[in-house]
Amino acid sequence: VQLQASGGGLVQAGGSLRLSCVASGRTFSSYVMGWFRQAPGKEREFVAAITWGGWSTNYSDSVKGRFTISRENAKNTVFLQMNSLKPEDTAVYYCGASSKLTPKPDEYPYWGQGTLVTVSS
Repeated sequence: VQLQASGGGLVQAGGSLRLSCVASGRTFSSYVMGWFRQAPGKEREFVAAITWGGWSTNYSDSVKGRFTISRENAKNTVFLQMNSLKPEDTAVYYCGASSKLTPKPDEYPYWGQGTLVTVSS
């Protein structure tokens, strides 16, 4: 499966952005989809993940209550709605596909190219 992330940009603290990740391939609906982020000089960290049917989600503590992950299998798309953004949310955001609901980036064999989110104070 190939992934294409988009929707990043520059936003002021307290603002919102919605990221999208479109997948190619007919098996998108069978994958767990996750969002990760990587700030300069830091390791890639887990943000959120959603099961193939959307019935289960998982969030990192740092974004819980502010970010929402969702998916539309008919459109091969997963979204990350980001509200109440903070400067520390600044990073390149990546979407990934996995066979299981996991926060470990090593367990995601498929990745998109990343989209930059910059939050100004």
